Formats: sequence, C-alpha cells, structure tokens
Amino acid sequence: MKAQRGYVVVITGEGKGKTTSALGMALRAVGHNFRVIMLQFIKGSTRYGELEAAKRLAPEFEIVQLGRGFVHVDPASPDPKDVATAREAWEVAKERILSGDYFMVVLDEINNAIDYGLLPVGEVLEVLEKKPQGVILVLTGRGADPRIIAAADLVSEVKEVKHPYREGQKARKGIEY
Repeated sequence: MKAQRGYVVVITGEGKGKTTSALGMALRAVGHNFRVIMLQFIKGSTRYGELEAAKRLAPEFEIVQLGRGFVHVDPASPDPKDVATAREAWEVAKERILSGDYFMVVLDEINNAIDYGLLPVGEVLEVLEKKPQGVILVLTGRGADPRIIAAADLVSEVKEVKHPYREGQKARKGIEY
C-alpha cells in the first residue's frame, strides 16, 4: 500500500469514549493491514477488555500498559514514582514513534500525564514535529494542553451529557473496561 501522510489526532474532553474512539481508529487501521500500537500512560493494573481483544489481532495490533494504574496527582507536587513511570513510558513512546515501524501510534491518556505535570509538554511537541511522515499519532486523555491542540491536525472533544456513574452505578465490564 502506498504510504499516506500521517497526522496528529487529539481526542480530549470530560466525557467517556476517548480511548474507545482511539480503539475504533486502531481497528479500522488493522482492517486495512496496517500495524498499530497503543501505549497506555496511566492504565496498568486493571485487565481491560481491549487487552484481550488486541491479543486476537496480534501482531498487527498491540497494546502495552506502561502506567501504574489510575493515579491521583497533585500537579504542583507529583509523586516522584509517578513522574519516573511517566518518563519511562515516554522513552518507550519516543522509540516506537520514531522507529517508523507503525502506521498508527496511540498515546492513551498522555494528555492526562502532561496535565498532571508528569511529562513536559515541550518534549512531546518536539516528537510531534520529528515523527516520520507516514505515522499517525493519536493522543487521548482529559485536559489536552492548548499547545498540543494547536499542533494537531484533528481534534475531537468528548462531552459528557449523561452517564450512569453520576447516579451511583459502577463501571461495567465490556463498556467502561
């Protein structure tokens, strides 16, 4: 297949569906025989359904959990363990992006990591500029930095209108995880 011009996609907002949207794009890419990797910056302790699905689509689709699980971060004073984990994840992400081995690289919840003060936005912007021409980058998570939004080619905001969680319902297997 002829290489396409890659671009940067940002999926942000307060609503549910950012990772799910990225997974949909990944599924489409794999359906066209493209290689995709999703690197999860925050997730790391829960067995999400997408991990099992990705195993069925391997080797074209791979998900790597690089986080410590959901964290509660004070951006003014983040836990050094969370900073170290995010830095290690970022090193993996840079290598995978710059390798050119993937049609699409999904940086799941990287916007959160930047917003929480775990990663410097400037370093992420540098890699966005250096990425190989044909690579599509997808950055998900709440609180996307305005500079990331400005650098992106496509930005979608997921807005919560109604969610059962607000009525006390717990997360559901196959829907939220």
